[in-house]
Amino acid sequence: MWAGPPGGGGGGGVRGAAARVVKQYERGVVFRFGRLRQEIRSPGFTMIVPVVDRLHKVNMQIVTMPVPAQEGITRDNVTVRVDAVVYFKVVDAADALVRVEDYKFAVSQMAQTSLRSIIGKSDLDDLLSNREKLNQGLELMLDSPAMGWGVAIDRVEIKDVSLPETMKRSMARQAEADRERRARVINADAELQASRKLAEAAEVMSEQPAALQLRLLQTVMAVSAEKNSTLVLPIPVELLRFLERATPPAPEAVGGEPAGEVEALSPAPPLSEAYLKGRAAAEDAIEDLTGVSVDPAQREQAN
Repeated sequence: MWAGPPGGGGGGGVRGAAARVVKQYERGVVFRFGRLRQEIRSPGFTMIVPVVDRLHKVNMQIVTMPVPAQEGITRDNVTVRVDAVVYFKVVDAADALVRVEDYKFAVSQMAQTSLRSIIGKSDLDDLLSNREKLNQGLELMLDSPAMGWGVAIDRVEIKDVSLPETMKRSMARQAEADRERRARVINADAELQASRKLAEAAEVMSEQPAALQLRLLQTVMAVSAEKNSTLVLPIPVELLRFLERATPPAPEAVGGEPAGEVEALSPAPPLSEAYLKGRAAAEDAIEDLTGVSVDPAQREQAN
Protein backbone atom coordinates (compact mmCIF):
# COMPACT_ATOMS: atom_id res chain seq x y z
CA MET A 1 0.00 0.00 0.00
CA TRP A 2 1.32 3.44 -0.94
CA ALA A 3 1.72 5.78 2.06
CA GLY A 4 2.91 8.92 0.33
CA PRO A 5 6.18 10.38 -0.96
CA PRO A 6 9.44 9.13 0.50
CA GLY A 7 10.46 10.82 3.72
CA GLY A 8 7.05 12.48 4.47
CA GLY A 9 4.27 9.86 4.30
CA GLY A 10 4.25 9.02 8.00
CA GLY A 11 3.96 12.62 9.12
CA GLY A 12 0.97 13.25 6.85
CA GLY A 13 -0.92 10.27 8.30
CA VAL A 14 -0.29 11.44 11.86
CA ARG A 15 -1.46 14.96 11.07
CA GLY A 16 -4.60 13.57 9.46
CA ALA A 17 -5.40 11.52 12.55
CA ALA A 18 -4.86 14.53 14.82
CA ALA A 19 -7.02 16.99 12.87
CA ARG A 20 -10.65 17.50 13.95
CA VAL A 21 -13.41 19.92 12.93
CA VAL A 22 -16.01 21.08 15.44
CA LYS A 23 -19.22 22.51 13.96
CA GLN A 24 -20.74 25.82 15.01
CA TYR A 25 -23.52 24.27 17.11
CA GLU A 26 -21.17 21.78 18.82
CA ARG A 27 -18.53 21.85 21.53
CA GLY A 28 -15.58 19.44 21.79
CA VAL A 29 -14.71 17.65 25.04
CA VAL A 30 -11.27 15.97 25.14
CA PHE A 31 -10.37 12.97 27.31
CA ARG A 32 -6.65 12.22 27.60
CA PHE A 33 -6.01 8.71 28.86
CA GLY A 34 -9.54 8.76 30.18
CA ARG A 35 -9.10 11.99 32.14
CA LEU A 36 -11.17 15.05 31.30
CA ARG A 37 -9.26 17.97 29.86
CA GLN A 38 -10.51 21.29 31.20
CA GLU A 39 -10.18 22.99 27.87
CA ILE A 40 -13.40 22.85 25.84
CA ARG A 41 -12.75 22.94 22.11
CA SER A 42 -14.65 25.75 20.38
CA PRO A 43 -16.13 25.50 16.85
CA GLY A 44 -13.66 25.29 14.03
CA PHE A 45 -10.48 23.37 13.31
CA THR A 46 -8.67 21.78 16.27
CA MET A 47 -5.89 19.29 16.90
CA ILE A 48 -5.64 16.38 19.32
CA VAL A 49 -2.89 13.91 20.15
CA PRO A 50 -3.52 10.70 18.23
CA VAL A 51 -4.06 7.54 20.25
CA VAL A 52 -3.79 9.53 23.49
CA ASP A 53 -6.77 11.89 23.19
CA ARG A 54 -10.41 11.15 22.49
CA LEU A 55 -12.64 14.00 21.26
CA HIS A 56 -16.39 13.88 22.02
CA LYS A 57 -18.67 16.36 20.29
CA VAL A 58 -21.72 17.61 22.25
CA ASN A 59 -24.68 19.20 20.48
CA MET A 60 -25.58 22.58 22.04
CA GLN A 61 -28.85 23.07 20.12
CA ILE A 62 -32.25 23.15 21.79
CA VAL A 63 -33.70 19.65 21.86
CA THR A 64 -37.46 19.10 21.48
CA MET A 65 -38.49 15.98 23.36
CA PRO A 66 -42.09 14.73 23.51
CA VAL A 67 -43.16 13.25 26.82
CA PRO A 68 -45.31 10.10 26.43
CA ALA A 69 -48.91 10.37 27.65
CA GLN A 70 -49.16 9.69 31.36
CA GLU A 71 -52.34 8.41 32.98
CA GLY A 72 -53.13 9.59 36.47
CA ILE A 73 -55.86 10.60 38.90
CA THR A 74 -56.36 14.27 39.66
CA ARG A 75 -56.93 15.69 43.10
CA ASP A 76 -60.70 15.65 42.51
CA ASN A 77 -60.62 11.93 41.56
CA VAL A 78 -60.85 12.15 37.77
CA THR A 79 -58.81 9.78 35.60
CA VAL A 80 -57.00 11.65 32.81
CA ARG A 81 -54.21 11.10 30.29
CA VAL A 82 -51.82 14.01 29.81
CA ASP A 83 -48.92 14.37 27.41
CA ALA A 84 -46.39 17.21 27.18
CA VAL A 85 -43.30 18.41 25.36
CA VAL A 86 -39.97 19.53 26.85
CA TYR A 87 -37.51 21.99 25.29
CA PHE A 88 -34.00 21.86 26.75
CA LYS A 89 -30.37 22.44 25.76
CA VAL A 90 -26.86 21.63 27.04
CA VAL A 91 -25.12 24.56 28.70
CA ASP A 92 -22.07 22.66 30.03
CA ALA A 93 -20.71 20.05 27.63
CA ALA A 94 -18.33 18.51 30.18
CA ASP A 95 -21.01 17.98 32.85
CA ALA A 96 -23.43 16.55 30.27
CA LEU A 97 -20.84 13.82 29.44
CA VAL A 98 -19.37 13.20 32.89
CA ARG A 99 -22.21 13.62 35.41
CA VAL A 100 -24.91 11.61 33.64
CA GLU A 101 -24.71 8.60 31.36
CA ASP A 102 -27.33 9.74 28.83
CA TYR A 103 -28.71 13.19 29.54
CA LYS A 104 -31.52 12.87 27.00
CA PHE A 105 -32.85 9.68 28.55
CA ALA A 106 -32.46 11.18 32.03
CA VAL A 107 -34.47 14.29 31.08
CA SER A 108 -37.17 12.12 29.48
CA GLN A 109 -37.63 9.95 32.58
CA MET A 110 -37.60 12.92 34.91
CA ALA A 111 -40.23 14.67 32.76
CA GLN A 112 -42.54 11.63 32.93
CA THR A 113 -42.34 11.34 36.72
CA SER A 114 -42.81 15.10 37.16
CA LEU A 115 -45.85 15.04 34.88
CA ARG A 116 -47.42 12.27 36.95
CA SER A 117 -46.73 14.24 40.10
CA ILE A 118 -48.27 17.43 38.74
CA ILE A 119 -51.40 15.51 37.68
CA GLY A 120 -51.97 14.22 41.20
CA LYS A 121 -51.55 17.70 42.71
CA SER A 122 -53.93 19.49 40.34
CA ASP A 123 -57.67 19.64 39.81
CA LEU A 124 -59.34 18.90 36.50
CA ASP A 125 -60.26 22.56 36.02
CA ASP A 126 -56.60 23.54 36.42
CA LEU A 127 -55.51 21.04 33.78
CA LEU A 128 -58.08 22.39 31.34
CA SER A 129 -57.97 26.14 31.92
CA ASN A 130 -54.87 26.99 33.98
CA ARG A 131 -52.11 25.35 31.95
CA GLU A 132 -49.69 28.26 32.16
CA LYS A 133 -49.33 27.81 35.89
CA LEU A 134 -48.86 24.05 35.50
CA ASN A 135 -46.25 24.58 32.79
CA GLN A 136 -44.27 26.82 35.12
CA GLY A 137 -44.51 24.24 37.89
CA LEU A 138 -43.24 21.50 35.59
CA GLU A 139 -40.37 23.68 34.44
CA LEU A 140 -39.26 24.32 38.01
CA MET A 141 -39.49 20.63 38.88
CA LEU A 142 -37.28 19.68 35.90
CA ASP A 143 -34.83 22.57 36.01
CA SER A 144 -33.47 21.95 39.53
CA PRO A 145 -31.91 18.48 38.93
CA ALA A 146 -31.12 19.16 35.27
CA MET A 147 -28.76 22.03 36.15
CA GLY A 148 -26.49 19.53 37.88
CA TRP A 149 -26.22 17.62 34.61
CA GLY A 150 -25.20 20.67 32.58
CA VAL A 151 -28.67 20.88 31.01
CA ALA A 152 -31.03 23.87 31.13
CA ILE A 153 -34.80 23.45 30.68
CA ASP A 154 -35.99 26.09 28.24
CA ARG A 155 -39.73 25.40 28.28
CA VAL A 156 -42.29 22.75 29.25
CA GLU A 157 -45.79 22.70 27.77
CA ILE A 158 -48.76 20.40 28.30
CA LYS A 159 -50.08 19.42 24.88
CA ASP A 160 -53.30 17.49 25.43
CA VAL A 161 -55.57 16.30 28.23
CA SER A 162 -57.68 13.22 27.40
CA LEU A 163 -60.87 12.67 29.43
CA PRO A 164 -63.15 9.61 29.69
CA GLU A 165 -66.28 9.68 27.53
CA THR A 166 -68.56 9.74 30.59
CA MET A 167 -66.77 12.80 31.91
CA LYS A 168 -67.06 14.52 28.52
CA ARG A 169 -70.82 13.94 28.47
CA SER A 170 -71.17 15.22 32.03
CA MET A 171 -69.21 18.36 31.21
CA ALA A 172 -71.32 18.89 28.10
CA ARG A 173 -74.54 18.64 30.14
CA GLN A 174 -73.14 21.04 32.72
CA ALA A 175 -72.19 23.56 30.05
CA GLU A 176 -75.60 23.23 28.40
CA ALA A 177 -77.39 23.80 31.72
CA ASP A 178 -75.25 26.84 32.44
CA ARG A 179 -76.00 28.33 29.02
CA GLU A 180 -79.73 27.70 29.51
CA ARG A 181 -79.60 29.38 32.92
CA ARG A 182 -77.90 32.44 31.46
CA ALA A 183 -80.43 32.56 28.62
CA ARG A 184 -83.33 32.53 31.08
CA VAL A 185 -81.75 35.26 33.19
CA ILE A 186 -81.17 37.41 30.12
CA ASN A 187 -84.74 36.82 28.94
CA ALA A 188 -86.16 37.75 32.35
CA ASP A 189 -84.03 40.87 32.46
CA ALA A 190 -85.27 41.85 29.00
CA GLU A 191 -88.89 41.36 30.10
CA LEU A 192 -88.28 43.54 33.17
CA GLN A 193 -86.77 46.32 31.09
CA ALA A 194 -89.58 46.09 28.55
CA SER A 195 -92.24 46.28 31.28
CA ARG A 196 -90.61 49.39 32.72
CA LYS A 197 -90.52 51.05 29.31
CA LEU A 198 -94.15 50.11 28.68
CA ALA A 199 -95.13 51.54 32.06
CA GLU A 200 -93.39 54.81 31.20
CA ALA A 201 -95.12 54.88 27.82
CA ALA A 202 -98.50 54.25 29.47
CA GLU A 203 -97.94 57.18 31.81
CA VAL A 204 -97.17 59.48 28.89
CA MET A 205 -100.23 58.28 26.94
CA SER A 206 -102.49 58.74 29.97
CA GLU A 207 -101.46 62.39 30.12
CA GLN A 208 -101.99 62.82 26.35
CA PRO A 209 -104.92 60.66 25.09
CA ALA A 210 -104.15 61.63 21.51
CA ALA A 211 -100.86 59.74 21.75
CA LEU A 212 -102.75 56.45 22.07
CA GLN A 213 -104.69 57.19 18.90
CA LEU A 214 -101.47 58.06 17.04
CA ARG A 215 -99.91 54.83 18.24
CA LEU A 216 -102.95 52.91 17.02
CA LEU A 217 -102.66 54.51 13.59
CA GLN A 218 -98.96 53.61 13.44
CA THR A 219 -99.80 49.99 14.24
CA VAL A 220 -102.44 49.89 11.52
CA MET A 221 -99.96 51.38 9.05
CA ALA A 222 -97.33 48.77 9.96
CA VAL A 223 -99.81 45.93 9.49
CA SER A 224 -101.15 47.30 6.18
CA ALA A 225 -97.61 47.70 4.81
CA GLU A 226 -97.21 43.89 4.76
CA LYS A 227 -100.02 43.57 2.15
CA ASN A 228 -102.24 41.43 4.35
CA SER A 229 -105.77 40.58 3.17
CA THR A 230 -107.18 40.79 6.70
CA LEU A 231 -106.80 43.86 8.84
CA VAL A 232 -107.54 43.59 12.55
CA LEU A 233 -108.53 46.94 14.01
CA PRO A 234 -108.34 46.89 17.81
CA ILE A 235 -110.69 49.05 19.85
CA PRO A 236 -108.80 51.29 22.24
CA VAL A 237 -109.47 50.69 25.90
CA GLU A 238 -109.82 54.43 26.43
CA LEU A 239 -112.78 54.47 24.02
CA LEU A 240 -114.57 51.80 26.04
CA ARG A 241 -113.94 53.77 29.21
CA PHE A 242 -115.25 56.92 27.55
CA LEU A 243 -118.47 55.14 26.54
CA GLU A 244 -118.82 53.75 30.04
CA ARG A 245 -118.48 57.21 31.53
CA ALA A 246 -120.93 58.66 28.97
CA THR A 247 -123.77 56.16 29.84
CA PRO A 248 -126.15 57.76 32.45
CA PRO A 249 -126.91 55.72 35.59
CA ALA A 250 -130.40 54.26 36.16
CA PRO A 251 -132.70 56.53 38.30
CA GLU A 252 -133.54 55.34 41.80
CA ALA A 253 -136.67 55.97 43.85
CA VAL A 254 -136.87 57.09 47.40
CA GLY A 255 -135.53 54.47 49.77
CA GLY A 256 -132.94 53.15 47.35
CA GLU A 257 -135.27 50.93 45.28
CA PRO A 258 -135.25 51.01 41.45
CA ALA A 259 -137.89 53.12 39.69
CA GLY A 260 -139.33 50.15 37.80
CA GLU A 261 -140.27 48.35 40.99
CA VAL A 262 -141.86 51.48 42.43
CA GLU A 263 -143.97 51.94 39.32
CA ALA A 264 -145.10 48.31 39.53
CA LEU A 265 -146.23 48.69 43.13
CA SER A 266 -148.04 52.04 42.61
CA PRO A 267 -151.83 51.92 41.81
CA ALA A 268 -153.07 52.30 38.24
CA PRO A 269 -154.44 55.72 37.25
CA PRO A 270 -158.32 56.05 37.31
CA LEU A 271 -160.23 55.37 34.05
CA SER A 272 -162.27 58.10 32.41
CA GLU A 273 -166.08 58.13 32.41
CA ALA A 274 -166.30 57.94 28.61
CA TYR A 275 -164.07 54.89 28.56
CA LEU A 276 -166.28 53.14 31.13
CA LYS A 277 -169.50 53.92 29.20
CA GLY A 278 -168.04 52.66 25.94
CA ARG A 279 -166.86 49.47 27.59
CA ALA A 280 -170.27 48.79 29.13
CA ALA A 281 -172.01 49.33 25.79
CA ALA A 282 -169.66 46.92 24.08
CA GLU A 283 -170.26 44.23 26.70
CA ASP A 284 -174.07 44.58 26.34
CA ALA A 285 -173.82 44.25 22.57
CA ILE A 286 -171.78 41.10 22.82
CA GLU A 287 -174.21 39.61 25.36
CA ASP A 288 -177.16 40.33 23.07
CA LEU A 289 -175.51 38.60 20.17
CA THR A 290 -174.10 35.56 21.93
CA GLY A 291 -176.12 35.26 25.04
CA VAL A 292 -172.97 35.00 27.10
CA SER A 293 -171.97 37.57 29.63
CA VAL A 294 -168.63 39.23 29.08
CA ASP A 295 -168.15 39.88 32.77
CA PRO A 296 -165.83 37.17 34.14
CA ALA A 297 -167.85 36.80 37.36
CA GLN A 298 -171.14 36.32 35.48
CA ARG A 299 -169.46 33.90 33.05
CA GLU A 300 -168.40 31.71 35.99
CA GLN A 301 -171.93 31.75 37.41
CA ALA A 302 -173.31 30.78 34.01
CA ASN A 303 -170.94 27.86 33.75
